[in-house]
Amino acid sequence: MKAISIREAGGPEVLEWIETDDPTPATGEVLIDVAATALNRADVMQRMGLYPLPPGTSPYPGLEVSGRISALGEGVSGWKVGDEVCALLTGGGYAQKVAVPAGQLLTVPKGVSLVEAAALPEAAATVWSNIVMTAGLKEGETFLMHGGAGGVGTLAIQIAKALGARVVTTVGSPEKARKARQLGADATINYREQDFAEHGPYDVILDVVGGQYLEGNIKSLAADGRLVIIGLQNGLEGQLNLGDLVFKRLSVHGTTLRTRSAAQKAEIVAEVQRNVWPMIENASVKLILDRTLSMADASDAHRLMEEGQHVGKILLVNG
Repeated sequence: MKAISIREAGGPEVLEWIETDDPTPATGEVLIDVAATALNRADVMQRMGLYPLPPGTSPYPGLEVSGRISALGEGVSGWKVGDEVCALLTGGGYAQKVAVPAGQLLTVPKGVSLVEAAALPEAAATVWSNIVMTAGLKEGETFLMHGGAGGVGTLAIQIAKALGARVVTTVGSPEKARKARQLGADATINYREQDFAEHGPYDVILDVVGGQYLEGNIKSLAADGRLVIIGLQNGLEGQLNLGDLVFKRLSVHGTTLRTRSAAQKAEIVAEVQRNVWPMIENASVKLILDRTLSMADASDAHRLMEEGQHVGKILLVNG
């Protein structure tokens, strides 16, 4: 098979479309012939050498795929060769084939094409596991999504709205603000011009930025508010006011999907299948795609993501 290899840490030009051995499904795994994968910020960080891989992870990037099952490992039940699926991965999605634990498989939602389904697993699992399973977002609460135009952000806005929350998001341009409002955001904040902390209080914040945003996040949370940090685009360090944390009874969570156990991922995937897929199938949540490129053009796709002008997901397609 062919896969996208990272020749060395660096810019998009270090991604290479190479010949490599086919993976073999282990016990409890299935082999998927990959139709498509989708870009995630973690792919860019891995390419740059800034994302240490969990032990045993494929060296090839790619945290989600869609495709058809081509082989079953020992002990797999409930799935058969030929089934169309999408899947949450620990890595290896930038390829023509990938082996994945059966517990991380999802059906392709009705109304979504096989290729389009590649854009769903990582974002859906990230949003549901963090704003619902971790932060417990409730109807009537106010939710702030940092970065509402990306793959996670466009889905988070819609899921939070479907749960009955008031939704606020930060964006970087008037065009992205318009798109966020179309998706259901009640308010948008241009982070280049406004201080999001002045527009609180928020009950739940999902932060993909990290770094200097920590102080503003804590300042703007309501009493009993919950902050979930899932990204570190602005660095690893920030200031924390312990007085606010204690006297407002705040909770701060740092999470990532990639390093969770297969059992934990299977639990999240089951929750997504049960709760998010119906939202997609009844069109209360829509999949937002920016563009589709060939798998061999992964370098161009990474450049697009780093430019930051995309809205929604960028797909890489085989064939």
